[in-house]
Amino acid sequence: MILLDNKLIHKDILEECFTCDLNSCKGACCREGEFGAPLDEAEINLIDDILDTVLELLPEENRRAIEKKGFKKYYPKMEKTGTALKDNGACVFFIENGNSPGQCAFEKAKEEGMIEFKKPISCHLYPIRIERNETVDMDYLNYDRWDICSAACSLGKKLKMPLFEFCREALERKYGSEITVKLRELSKALNETSDEVD
Repeated sequence: MILLDNKLIHKDILEECFTCDLNSCKGACCREGEFGAPLDEAEINLIDDILDTVLELLPEENRRAIEKKGFKKYYPKMEKTGTALKDNGACVFFIENGNSPGQCAFEKAKEEGMIEFKKPISCHLYPIRIERNETVDMDYLNYDRWDICSAACSLGKKLKMPLFEFCREALERKYGSEITVKLRELSKALNETSDEVD
């Protein structure tokens, strides 16, 4: 881990390559897993305000799931509240499209000018996950490795796209534009150190 301001950043975020390959995974991180996307309190309140608008874009199956379960759920194992899941494990806000890549209802609504909210920051940042330690006022940034993202790892290596650069927009949304400059400096320093060792 590397300390940057009040953030501890795992070296893999600086050293590993990653680029989502939706044609290969079809949005698997939105369709599979035991937990929904982590939500903070501000996002829960915001989604509550825009829910009726987003519901207009959702298939009947998704709307029924939200009506039955609500749009959020507390996951004891994760110790966090996240988006609710349909019975098949997909996020209630994920618009499935058969064997083609699906789409996030929030992103679709934003594209159509219906809302300003892009999507939960935890989705935008993925595969970077943030754990917050309020006691010491520090964020821990980790690379959440998942086998369903193997195609993204391969494409990232092919394109030579560092993980932090792939997540640049989301990181700047969370921390401001200065985070990119600092991460690039850290990455350069790590590469120079690696060259010296070689």
